[in-house]
Amino acid sequence: MSVVLNAPEAPLLLKPDITHARVPLTRSVTVHNEFGEASETQIPAERALTIYLDKKELVTLMTLGAEPEWLVLGFLRNQRLIDSVDQIESITVDWTIGEGELGEPGVAAVKTRANANVVIERSAERVVTTGCGQGSVFGDLMAHIDEIDLPPAQITQSQLYGVVNAIRLQETTYKSSGSVHGCALFQGDQMLMFVEDVGRHNAVDTIAGWMWMHDVSAQNKVFYTTGRLTSEMVIKSAQMGVPVVVSRSGITQMGLDVAKRLGLCAIGRATNKRFLCFSAPERLIWQPDLVPPKSY
Repeated sequence: MSVVLNAPEAPLLLKPDITHARVPLTRSVTVHNEFGEASETQIPAERALTIYLDKKELVTLMTLGAEPEWLVLGFLRNQRLIDSVDQIESITVDWTIGEGELGEPGVAAVKTRANANVVIERSAERVVTTGCGQGSVFGDLMAHIDEIDLPPAQITQSQLYGVVNAIRLQETTYKSSGSVHGCALFQGDQMLMFVEDVGRHNAVDTIAGWMWMHDVSAQNKVFYTTGRLTSEMVIKSAQMGVPVVVSRSGITQMGLDVAKRLGLCAIGRATNKRFLCFSAPERLIWQPDLVPPKSY
């Protein structure tokens, strides 16, 4: 499921032509409970999507298929394979090949512009599974983090609570079927976009692609994820230029080291009125009077 609220209109710049090849995010299956009783339930409809860049096979992603074109664009951006959205002429997604099942994967054909000069030194030749360790397909992203300069943005404690509450109220695939991760982009406590996928890396890449397509500045934005803040999730958020990241889960040691190095505010264990600020507390405008007293 994806939700876009108050999406800005893209200016008259060169943007890729894209399909909108959305597919059902869940499928109904028959299950049996502990009493042997049969019933119907929903499960996430995981699919394989192979990306071709100028007819060269690049990588296969496992995805729900909520916004596949934005996912592809964000993946290319976050893997530093393209420098500008203007380099892409079109992104065409076709799920009919193999119908997205266990046969042939769906196809995402990316065509660059004639003067784009996009050079891929080597093919990935790999499948990025739905597990948590996607890893970087091209190069060591850590080598580039010192080039990132995050904007001097802050978030109030009240806005943080608004973010958490907005996620709580959001209708999600997770509520109906479980087994997916959700990510969202906020301005203050206003949700701009929400997307779910079988892996949190896909979800953050989809948001990155959406931001590029709509020229959304990261100047005063907040990124939310249901998953833990690993080093790669922190780096991807920073590459998008987002200075504040919120998670209902925790953070890894390397994720924290990277956040501190970048001056990125990483907030975890964010549920109800409770949270832990792991780094850059100066980006959070504290309002402790909003916190209910502890009950012992």
